[in-house]
Amino acid sequence: MKRKNLGGAVVVALPFLLALVVELVLFVVLRDRIPEQIAGHFRPDGRADRYMGREWHVVGGSVLFATTGVLWTLTFVRGKFYGRAHHLVVAAGYAFAGFLGWLMAATLLASVDAGANAQGEAQGVSFPMWQLVAALAVAAVAGGLGLAAATLLPVPEPPGTVRAQDGPRITLADGEVAGWARSAGSWWTPLLAFALVAGGVVLLLTSGWPAAIPPLVLGVLLIVFARPYVVVDRRGITISGMLPWPRLRVPLDRIESAVSRDINPLAEYGGWGYRIRPARSGLMVRSGEGVVATLAGGREFAVTVDDSTTAAALLDALIDQRRAER
Repeated sequence: MKRKNLGGAVVVALPFLLALVVELVLFVVLRDRIPEQIAGHFRPDGRADRYMGREWHVVGGSVLFATTGVLWTLTFVRGKFYGRAHHLVVAAGYAFAGFLGWLMAATLLASVDAGANAQGEAQGVSFPMWQLVAALAVAAVAGGLGLAAATLLPVPEPPGTVRAQDGPRITLADGEVAGWARSAGSWWTPLLAFALVAGGVVLLLTSGWPAAIPPLVLGVLLIVFARPYVVVDRRGITISGMLPWPRLRVPLDRIESAVSRDINPLAEYGGWGYRIRPARSGLMVRSGEGVVATLAGGREFAVTVDDSTTAAALLDALIDQRRAER
């Protein structure tokens, strides 16, 4: 890792490390005043309805802070963040760590000096909803500190415009109609979708609807969009799933030019799926080649798909044809 990246990694990882240290210090100091089973879940009225071992609370919090901090740091170091986006990523990390840290600490403190029943579960524990407001306030303050810390880091210069000079060229005659279509996807998306559905069914049978709905809904959505269908024609770029709706369309009138290049979803867009970032958006289903369209106003829209050179060339030809017809 380069020295400048190391400095950035330290700044980004710092709030997660501090939150972890606070969690561990609170547990060590208050351990003798906390029942064996502390509140781990609360009803809307603030009363505890589920419990967990106090050691598991600390272990789970430690894993959560460590994993989130590592992923956030890797995204920042390996990602391509320029200008304002560079500062916002740092600030968002500080805000998230502050919000999560407050909730974890408040949950632990709620069980301090609480009585315990025969099973060792804390009794009379409540979590008032104003704690969420306090957590949001802490997140806002932490985010401000993150923005201040981000100013200490050098901001990378954005790269120049990438042009595909060696791709195929397509010429369309006046009135000639052409189109291109291809399915996009990755081998792991259908497997993940069916795994989520299967997990939802298991939760439905063992825990009921409240626990089963999230994985079932997410699994069904992934099945519908596991193999998105990309079409390039006189209407622009159209992306749809197994069903005709919902669909995503970028009109040809909004597209200024198009290129084909390799795309790293994690580094450039922060992950997979439909991503929105400052000055760019797109549908990322895997790493590799894709179509990158420059829109009016300077924004970019990208989609990862095979044979993207042909798609980009056709888009440029359709744009030239539209301009000639004006």
